[in-house]
Amino acid sequence: MTKPPFLRRAMAAATLTVAAMAAQPAAAQFFWSPPDLSAPPLTDDAAATALGLPGATPAEIRAGLAWNLRAALNVAALQCDFDPTLLTTSNYNAMIAHHDAELDAAQAALLGYFQRTKGKGKPGQSASDMYNTRIYSSYSTVQAQKGFCQAAARVGREAIFADRGKLNEVGRNGLGSIRKATVLAGEQAYGTPGYDYVIALPSMEAACWKKGVLQPACHQAWNDRTGVGKP
Repeated sequence: MTKPPFLRRAMAAATLTVAAMAAQPAAAQFFWSPPDLSAPPLTDDAAATALGLPGATPAEIRAGLAWNLRAALNVAALQCDFDPTLLTTSNYNAMIAHHDAELDAAQAALLGYFQRTKGKGKPGQSASDMYNTRIYSSYSTVQAQKGFCQAAARVGREAIFADRGKLNEVGRNGLGSIRKATVLAGEQAYGTPGYDYVIALPSMEAACWKKGVLQPACHQAWNDRTGVGKP
């Protein structure tokens, strides 16, 4: 049966609309224009510095990448459940189950690093414990929570689909983005209310005030600084 011309036009318009919507980049579940959270993969030298593992061997760096990724996604599982659609909790649990062998090996390798660099026995164990506390704290954020949760959700999804033994590669490619997201950037199109609002006060110098009234010269300087009265 031939469709009427008006129906064909309506269907064509609907198809174009859906295609245009599908072509737009997703902005996660927050309906915002997010900051650019992209970051290049970490080289071994950059990773040793970023992970706080100076003098680490390539194997220890791979362990650090996997273990730091575990810490970051664990923090996300705890902090980002305000939006369950991000799946940070289920992604973290799936990542632990899928990459348990690599994570066990990473933990042992990092303990070996601290035993080597800080001393056998208790000194190395204490340094390892302090390191774990420090990296967990480093991924915790409040003001930048939206960006952090969005970045962690994306990297967490990559982690659960990565082949076993390749979690360190996910960390190498994704930890820079997660780290960048812990710094407040806010909504890029319209700003973030409460974060990009600046109060501009007039000068509080005694010469600017007479009987509690701001004097004309200082008032004009304040207007010039704030843009008050300008078209």
